[in-house]
Amino acid sequence: MDNPHNIFRPGRILLPVLFGLGATAWLLFRNLDRDTLGFFEWTWAAAAGLLMAFAMMGVRDVAYMYRIRVLTGRKLSWRQSFQVIMLWEFSSAVSPSVVGGTGPAIWFLYKEGLNTGKSTAVVLTSIFLDEVFFVLMVPLLYFFFGSMVLPPELSEALSGSIKIALLLGYALILIYTLILTYTLFINPYFFKWLLSIVFMLPLLRRWRMRMRKVANQLIITSNELRGQKFGYWAKAFVATALSWTGRYWVTNFIFMAFFFSHLGLKEHFLIYARQLTMWIILLVSPTPGGSGISEIVFGEFLADLLPNTAWVVPLAVLWRLISYYPYLVMGAVVLPNWINRVFQKPVYRKIE
Repeated sequence: MDNPHNIFRPGRILLPVLFGLGATAWLLFRNLDRDTLGFFEWTWAAAAGLLMAFAMMGVRDVAYMYRIRVLTGRKLSWRQSFQVIMLWEFSSAVSPSVVGGTGPAIWFLYKEGLNTGKSTAVVLTSIFLDEVFFVLMVPLLYFFFGSMVLPPELSEALSGSIKIALLLGYALILIYTLILTYTLFINPYFFKWLLSIVFMLPLLRRWRMRMRKVANQLIITSNELRGQKFGYWAKAFVATALSWTGRYWVTNFIFMAFFFSHLGLKEHFLIYARQLTMWIILLVSPTPGGSGISEIVFGEFLADLLPNTAWVVPLAVLWRLISYYPYLVMGAVVLPNWINRVFQKPVYRKIE
């Protein structure tokens, strides 16, 4: 990943936009009637709700910025943290959900002055905290809502398929979390052993020594992580919970903007639970940023909570306009300034 323009070339931005527009056009065609936009009434309450929806994305990003500062020992300034998070989110937005933006994120941190082992450890720890949040929240919300975490209108066959996908997704997250826990906190030498095996393959052998150095750096960082106090992990996990809650409450505030009196406290927490379920299923999406599939899943999971199911399609579009497409714009805006800063000045490795 030596050339950043490979990550941010226009074609990578165009593809998710086309997926999203295609899914939106199909949904509108399937559901279009004269009442499709009947919910829309521009009032002060609607303006306040949409403003709060945008604010929730701000909460999400600030929480991520704070977390990355905590995980790097505040080696990154707020400005650096903002740029790294925006570029990380952009790379996730243009990559299939099943792939994510892990590789580019390591590279962004490396260019900010962290060595490869520390960069890898910070990204893996971030992922670990995200997965712990899911591992804890899914059973908790299922305990309160049971089968209501799935939409009731699903056919029996489709419901069974989604339940299998949910169980499979949760099992994969749990296994991945256990592997990360073992690697970061119990036996970091496992990662070195795994890399040694993988990079024995003929096509990868030329990078074997470089990866061994990365593994050695990760071992050093793992020892640092194990020595961190409770406050370090508490701050990082609270930031993680805030970031995901901010992301999910975007939908709550969009619904509140137009259906304030229709939804009670129970319905709002059910929306939160449904989105958590949706996200586990979207983790295996093959499209960039889940584009196209997200709009469809949103409609399937949340339509029954609206006074009119025809309204879910424009609301899904509004949801993506607030929570997804801004990162495509921010990536293009932040990238030139970031390249000028990290490539035109000498970078000193702050963490050896």
